[in-house]
Amino acid sequence: MMPRRGPSASSGKWREKGWPGSRGMKVVENRALKDEEKMELQEIQLKEAKHIAEEADRKYEEVARKLVIIEGDLERKEERAELAESRCREMDEQIRLMDQKCLSAAEEKYSQKEDKYEEEIKILTDKLKEAETRAEFAERSVAKLEKTIDDLEDKLKCTKEEHLCTQRMLDQTLLDLNEM
Repeated sequence: MMPRRGPSASSGKWREKGWPGSRGMKVVENRALKDEEKMELQEIQLKEAKHIAEEADRKYEEVARKLVIIEGDLERKEERAELAESRCREMDEQIRLMDQKCLSAAEEKYSQKEDKYEEEIKILTDKLKEAETRAEFAERSVAKLEKTIDDLEDKLKCTKEEHLCTQRMLDQTLLDLNEM
């Protein structure tokens, strides 16, 4: 029977003397450590991306809530404007019955009110458009963040598979070394 080669009970002597397989083993161990560090970094990045996505979702919900409020305000303002226009028409009818002097003053007054209501409607319409734009931006941001999360999850999966493959190679190398 031939003497056994490779690590023995005194494998520490081999390491001290520079056993040929120990260098390769260290390289594999270093790679495994680097892969683990890389995975940890990617997990941190994934957590950050999830946090960003949750923040974007929260902001999107807040914008959506504000949009509902603004739409409600707009609807109330439009109802008030319609009511004001209705009152204006009624007053116009009454003014026609008055003499010409009162007619000029009343028309001026109601014209200003109508302008004011139209300006309010314009402002609220602009706010609505702005809120819709922000909501669309938030949706796009959420979509981008979801894609980033998907990409990071894919990377993490690949890295885990690489790590598993490296671990198998390391285990096989150790088995081969133990069999020598």
